[in-house]
Amino acid sequence: MNSPLLKLFIHPADAWLDIRHAEEAHPQHYLPRLLAMALIPALCLFVGTTQFGWSLAGEERVRLSLASAAQLSGLLYATTVAGVMLMGVMIRWMSRGFDAQPTLSQSIGFAAYCATPWFVAGVVGLVPMRWLAVCALGVASAYATVLLYGGLQTFLRLRKEQAMLFATCVWGVGLLLMVTILVSMILFWSNGLMPEYVRPASLG
Repeated sequence: MNSPLLKLFIHPADAWLDIRHAEEAHPQHYLPRLLAMALIPALCLFVGTTQFGWSLAGEERVRLSLASAAQLSGLLYATTVAGVMLMGVMIRWMSRGFDAQPTLSQSIGFAAYCATPWFVAGVVGLVPMRWLAVCALGVASAYATVLLYGGLQTFLRLRKEQAMLFATCVWGVGLLLMVTILVSMILFWSNGLMPEYVRPASLG
C-alpha cells in the first residue's frame, strides 16, 4: 500500500505528495518504472496476437506470426517510451508560461505517472477484442485525466486556477501527440514492416 503506483489508484492525492518528494530526492527515479510499466502492453499484445488472435467474422480468428508480433510489440514499446518522454518535454516547454519551473526529469516523471492507467489497461492485449480494448482504453483515459487534473497542482506547486489551465493545455497537447504517434506507428508497421498473418484458425 505504500507504493506510489498503488496509491495512484487508491489515494491519488497522497500518491502525488509521495511522488513529488521522491522526485526531489531522486530526480530520475521514474525511469526504471517507466521502462518496466511500458512492457505491460507490449508483452500482453505479443502474447494475445500470437496465441489467441482476434475474431474478424464468424468463428474465425486471425493471428500474427512470431516475427510480426515481435515487430509490433517492439514498435509499441519504443513509441510508448518515446511518447511519454516527448510529453515530458512538452510539459517542460509549456511550463514557461506559468509560475512553475520543473526540470525536464520532473516533467517526464509526471507524464510517466499520469500514463500509468494506460499501462495497466494494456493487460487487455492478452485477449485482443475490439470492444474490450475500447472500454479499457476509455476507462484508462478517463482516469489518466483525473490524475492529470488532480496531480498537477500538487506536483508543480501551482495555484488552483493556474493548475486547471495548465492541465487543460497538457491534456490537449497530449491527445494530439498520442493520436499522431499511434497513427504513425500503425502506418509504419502496416506499410513498412509488412506484417505476416497466420492462417485463420477455428475457434473450437
